[in-house]
Amino acid sequence: MKKSWLEKRDLAKPYAIKTLAINISGMKAGQIILLPSPQIVDAAISAIPYGCSMDIPTLRKNLAAQFNAEVTCPVTMGFQLRIVAEAPFEAFNQGLEIVTPVWRVLDQHTPTFHKVSFDPAFLLQQRKNEGIECG
Repeated sequence: MKKSWLEKRDLAKPYAIKTLAINISGMKAGQIILLPSPQIVDAAISAIPYGCSMDIPTLRKNLAAQFNAEVTCPVTMGFQLRIVAEAPFEAFNQGLEIVTPVWRVLDQHTPTFHKVSFDPAFLLQQRKNEGIECG
């Protein structure tokens, strides 16, 4: 049976720190790279205060610094963002009150915004509810 987005988010899959072997996706060989887990992406987004937003490059930079890496892998980050974006909507539909405020990092200029399985207007409405400009 296919896992739900909440199950994917909550899997006990650890993050990894590696040394990059080749130049790829704007990163250089030899850099120390963070491959984030859904849990650390979720926690980082949850730590953004109400009414504030953060762009993805800043989020990646902050995560790399927090885990003593030079960069956060943009490809892995994209996968994890999708999981973390879908899980709150699933939780919201199940009537759960505490959801990850993913709208604080996703707006119409973010690729993940356009990939979600639900109407992304939900994210824009949540941004509006918090007074976050929708650019």
